[in-house]
Amino acid sequence: MAISRTCVALLALALTAPMTAWCAEWPSRPIRLVVPFPAGGSTDVCARIVGEYLSRDLGQQLYVENRSGANGNIGIEAAARSAPDGYTFLVATDATATNPHLYKMSIDVLKDLVPIVQLSRQPIVLAAHPSLGVKSIPELVALAKQQPGLRYATGSGVGSLQAITVQWFAQIAGLSLEQVPYRGGAPAITDLVAGHVKLGSLGSTPLIPYYKAGTLHLLAQSMQTRSASLPDVPTYQEAGAKGLVVEQWLAVFAPSGTPAPIVERLNAEINKALADPAVRDKLLQASLEPVGGTAEDFAKLFHGEYEKYARLVKQLGIHVN
Repeated sequence: MAISRTCVALLALALTAPMTAWCAEWPSRPIRLVVPFPAGGSTDVCARIVGEYLSRDLGQQLYVENRSGANGNIGIEAAARSAPDGYTFLVATDATATNPHLYKMSIDVLKDLVPIVQLSRQPIVLAAHPSLGVKSIPELVALAKQQPGLRYATGSGVGSLQAITVQWFAQIAGLSLEQVPYRGGAPAITDLVAGHVKLGSLGSTPLIPYYKAGTLHLLAQSMQTRSASLPDVPTYQEAGAKGLVVEQWLAVFAPSGTPAPIVERLNAEINKALADPAVRDKLLQASLEPVGGTAEDFAKLFHGEYEKYARLVKQLGIHVN
């Protein structure tokens, strides 16, 4: 029996040694970061800021591949089906937690994606074109009651967190608002700034320059407290929508089966990046609050959000045609 145990131990060592050596050499070639939304939006901005730091730190180029469409599902599914070899990762939003309750997906996000780390959090903001003639939530409520079906843009599809936030607000305020979904934040903002659509529910990052320039009015932000980047913009709760608290988060996932040593190392490297003063400053300027933490921390958050939005989608009666 002692000989048998020795043989088993030697066999296990023989099987794990090549994997250990391979992981120690990682990365030996460029790494792909799949972003399931177009360039120019919050997810893309964050991925490029962190990717630039990691490229220097790891000695290999991290490049962004934008795979947009279907409210992020195209990119999410493509990343999940990629080889789990440590050379493809997903940088995604809370859509990973909301989409499974609204769309028929070809993957199971809880089984096919490995949570690595939360990158940041930011508020979803409600923005208005000056021609709409409103600068506050009470003014918007008064107008929307006079004009039922007022249209609002989102940078993603039906059931996205941007849409859920407005639908939750509309339910509380007793309003009827109509969503105009876009394939990403950048095209939605282009039409909003041009006045083709007068209202938008979007991530705060790309809206800040327009807000500072006075091109857009920001009526409300969705987090529990005001973002440090938007101290003059009231929260939905402050504006009267009691209980409405939503955080739009960005995070990194790996395809299921990615070696644990690589997941652990990438988590550590990203935490180093998020602690770097230059990286933090760039993120904060974009209204992205750096978070970080362990993979276990983010896995707990992710599973909690998955369950939360299952309940909220049902409560709001959201359906995808």
